Amino acid sequence: MTGSGTHRDGEGLAGLGPAIILVEPQLSENIGMVARAMANFGLSDLRLVKPRDGWPTGGGLPKGAHQAASGAVHILHGAKLFGDTRAAMADLNLVFATTARSRGQMKRVFTPAEMMPDVASRVAAGQCVGILFGRERTGLENEDISLADAIVTFPVNPQFASLNLAQAVLLMGYEWFRAAHGDIVPAPVEAQVPAPREMVVSLFDYLEDELDKGGFFPPDKREIMARNLRDILHRLTMSEQDCRTLRGAVHALAEGRKRRAKDGPPPRGDAVPP
Repeated sequence: MTGSGTHRDGEGLAGLGPAIILVEPQLSENIGMVARAMANFGLSDLRLVKPRDGWPTGGGLPKGAHQAASGAVHILHGAKLFGDTRAAMADLNLVFATTARSRGQMKRVFTPAEMMPDVASRVAAGQCVGILFGRERTGLENEDISLADAIVTFPVNPQFASLNLAQAVLLMGYEWFRAAHGDIVPAPVEAQVPAPREMVVSLFDYLEDELDKGGFFPPDKREIMARNLRDILHRLTMSEQDCRTLRGAVHALAEGRKRRAKDGPPPRGDAVPP
C-alpha cells in the first residue's frame, strides 16, 4: 500500500475538513507522519502548538519531517504555529479532544464513527471544526481538554489504549473521509452555528473572574469547579447570541453587587427608607 494506487494528476479532495491541532508535539518525524496521514484523507489544516523542537516559519523543514511526510510536504509548509491551545482554536466553532481517559471531566464522549457524520454536516455548512491531539508521551492536559466541547476516543483494547500520534490522526481521517465522501450520508445541520472559540473562552474568563470576586470558589477546589462550569456551558453548544446574553447577565449581576456594596441593602418588606 505504500505509494501504490496514488494518482499524481489532479488536486484530489484536499481542502475542506476539520483542523488537526497537535499540542506540544515532541518529534518532527511524528509531525511529518501526521501530515502524510492527513493527505491520505483529504485533510490540510495542520496547526502546531509549541512543538518541542520549534518549527520554522521562513522556509525549510526540521530534519526528519520532510522524509516522514512522504509526499505530503505541502501540508507541512502550510502548517500554522501557535503559542498556546487557546490561540490555535480561537476561530473554531466546535472542538473535540482526543483522549482515552475522561480525567474526571463531565464531557460527552464519542467514537470517531459517531462524531464524524455531524462534523461532515457542519463543515459542509461552513462551520469550522477542530480536533486536539496531545503530546506523544502524556497526551492532553486537563486544561486543554476543558476547552473542548466533547471527547472523542477510539474503541481499542483497554489494556493497551495508547496510540501513536500519526495512527490516531489516520483513524480520525478515515472516519472523516467515510462521512464526507463515502457511505455515510451526513444529516443536515439545523441548529445555530456555535460561537467562535475565542468568544466562548472569553466568556469563561469573565464568568470565572466575577465568581472569584464574589467568593464562589473554595481555594482548594477552584480548578475543578471552573472546569465543571465550562463543561456545563459546553453542553449548550452556545451561539454568538447565547454568549452575548450570558455575558450581559453576568455583568448585570456584578454591577448589582457593586451597587449593594456601595449603598447598602435595599429596604425589606414594608419598611420606609429614611
